[in-house]
Amino acid sequence: MVVGGGAAGFMAAITAAEAGLQRVLVLEATAEPLTKVRLSGGGRCNVTHACWDPGELVGHYPRGQRPLRGPFSRFASGDSVAWFSDRGLDLVEEDDGRMFPQANRSSAVVDCLRTAARRSGVQLITGAPVQSVARDLSGGFVASCRGGGRFHARRLLLATGGHPSGRRLAAQLGHRLIAPVPSLFSLTLDASQLQGCAGVAVDDVLLTLEVGGERFRQIGRVLITHWGLSGPATLRLTAFAARTLQASRYRATLNVSWCSGSSHANLLEALQEQRTQAARRTLAASRPLADHLPRRLWLSMLHGVGAAPDQRWADCPARVEQGLLDQLKFCRYPVKGRGPFGEEFVTAGGVDLGEINLATMESRCCPGLHLAGELMDVDGVTGGFNFQHCWTSGWLAGQAAAKQVTGSDRTP
Repeated sequence: MVVGGGAAGFMAAITAAEAGLQRVLVLEATAEPLTKVRLSGGGRCNVTHACWDPGELVGHYPRGQRPLRGPFSRFASGDSVAWFSDRGLDLVEEDDGRMFPQANRSSAVVDCLRTAARRSGVQLITGAPVQSVARDLSGGFVASCRGGGRFHARRLLLATGGHPSGRRLAAQLGHRLIAPVPSLFSLTLDASQLQGCAGVAVDDVLLTLEVGGERFRQIGRVLITHWGLSGPATLRLTAFAARTLQASRYRATLNVSWCSGSSHANLLEALQEQRTQAARRTLAASRPLADHLPRRLWLSMLHGVGAAPDQRWADCPARVEQGLLDQLKFCRYPVKGRGPFGEEFVTAGGVDLGEINLATMESRCCPGLHLAGELMDVDGVTGGFNFQHCWTSGWLAGQAAAKQVTGSDRTP
């Protein structure tokens, strides 16, 4: 019996059925399963990431890096690609390594999972929110649903994602829960000069977050928003700093180098080239590193140093040039909090990994109970890594449950 009809739950149910279990039941609280899969990636679903080495793959998980080496050595990104391909869904790699269904729509992933579940004999009951779970007299489990439904099973898998109900059920069966905190979120900054730059994206930006006596660094693409910064580099930064930020009540200092790929000497040379080669042009009309630096961001920098946009480069004072150099290389912004409420992608926290046998995803506290997906204290950065953990943990749990019940091992 699987509680939770999401990515990890479906993977586990299909795997167990294909491995020989004749009766597999999925209980989903909502009217429609796989909702998060359908909504993810802007309706495209970033299924996994083209990161083929398990040793490299674990580096994308702020929580769970070392413990996940074993699971990923058995089922990693390449295995996910093959698994979906075997069931009629081909994935396509984009330039940044993210992998999407060839049809470029999340409904293709949902259809693949639902078809595989139906063909393997998995029974799905929707609108069945589980309120409590307990051991029954036979040593199995009984799940009681709102409305009076009761279901019995020899093996139980909790795959409820980040929903509080799953943590409550795990606690009922003896597990210790690590308090959840938001992960993968944008930052609200005290940065009035960026307000006119909302929607501007910049590549190769170095972010250094100073919080709670620690420093966290990421380099990559950022998106300027009405409230501060978002984009892949920001989300990765907040994922690794999630617990420290929460402990500091989301007050910190963010240092931004808008041109991390250019040294101090190169930036100084680029500014001096403007003075010599664009001497008659205005500061607003001609900017250094034009291929990298968006015009609106450059104008905000001019405003930040008190430079007149219509001033010619030939007349640019040395203090303005130095100020612009500082703006390009080192901007310092107070962090006032997270981005808009509800914008968080995943949570950090859940069942302590020390209480789970990660080879089988079986509980060390409650034999016969398995756990998978976001309910565990594992979270990845953006790029398909959170789904990859769902596929891996679900596959291992399904294989183990089938082997325990049937006494055979059909692992490929």
